[in-house]
Amino acid sequence: MTRPHVQSEVGPLNSVVLHRPGSELKRLTPRNNDQLLFDAIPWVDRAQEEHDAFAEVLRGRGVEVLLLRDLLTEALADARARAAAVHTGVDELKLGADVADTLRSHLSGVTDATLAEVLIGGMTFEELPEAEGRSLVRRMHRPHDFAVEPLPNLLFTRDSSVWIGDRVAIAALAMPARRRESAITDLIYAYHPRFSHAARAYGAHSAPVEGGDVLLLAPGVVAIGVGERTTPAGAESLARSMFADDLAHTVLAVPIEQARASMHLDTVCTMVDRDAVVMYPAVQHSLTAYALRPKDGELDVSGPAPFLDAAAEAMGIDRLRVIDTGLDPVTAEREQWEDGNNTLAVAPGAVVAYERNAETNARLEDAGIEVLRISGSELGSGRGGPRCMSCPISRAPLGDTRIAST
Repeated sequence: MTRPHVQSEVGPLNSVVLHRPGSELKRLTPRNNDQLLFDAIPWVDRAQEEHDAFAEVLRGRGVEVLLLRDLLTEALADARARAAAVHTGVDELKLGADVADTLRSHLSGVTDATLAEVLIGGMTFEELPEAEGRSLVRRMHRPHDFAVEPLPNLLFTRDSSVWIGDRVAIAALAMPARRRESAITDLIYAYHPRFSHAARAYGAHSAPVEGGDVLLLAPGVVAIGVGERTTPAGAESLARSMFADDLAHTVLAVPIEQARASMHLDTVCTMVDRDAVVMYPAVQHSLTAYALRPKDGELDVSGPAPFLDAAAEAMGIDRLRVIDTGLDPVTAEREQWEDGNNTLAVAPGAVVAYERNAETNARLEDAGIEVLRISGSELGSGRGGPRCMSCPISRAPLGDTRIAST
């Protein structure tokens, strides 16, 4: 069992948290899939098969795979965790006092596994326990309306937390459909024995920051995308926190288009080697960055400058190699939409990628990158690739490539 510690995007991956999709995906319908941030209604059995295959690819490379549902169930053995879990699962403003009390009482008496299932998979008004008396809330809601919202996006474990060094940043998720994910992740890190010594680098009640926007370019160098999900205030707050904890010497705040296709920085750029990124060619020459550094107890902000130049300078290298998703703009746009840029490095020069992005994968291999292909026809319906679906908690250091603070 390795202790949590992550300094880079590409150090050999030791341990990772995944979430195997379950009943929460079965809650998706044409009536609610947009609200729950899915572009299509996935075939759940196939999504589970694809996710199992993803986990096996990682295990085959010696990676310890921790499943979020198991971690949550185990954390709920702590009475404090159960109390916090029931609190986060019951929205009294939505349910009203009487229904909320009934639900609290019910959840307080179920098993740890059942409580975890409700927190993740949700509960409809039809499934609520019976209660004495009449309730306007019950009568005016349809049976299949959600009393406890499901969390289908929990599949994308990257977003709700990110490890920086030996500390965890609990994300403040921007979209209403995802905000309760942070509370569940926080429960795990606060009460699971595995993380009993985990220290916080950032809190879920801070300005919006999501893990898909946070790239650990090198030890001490962090890029944060600022767009649809992460605000400038969130990027600045996380940067200040990292500087205060001596986790970084340079943070690059990278403006990205506020659009579904580029919701996070890792939808247009991920690292595939110590000095190489795969990048959507449409943004290669337009992506910029503001450089944030600590100076005399204050924040020094410079830029904007071209992202690739700013990143290479901060990393102490001559340049970042760029592997793009195809020179043909139509192919590049298609494969960017299908998460061609959203790769998960298992070691320097070895990444997991969706098999459907044939052009991008071919270009990666031509550049000397090993590509471990997985199927994602159903997993990708929520707009996320292998990086989105994984939260590394331990990576081996990059050895002598450690970059000194400037």
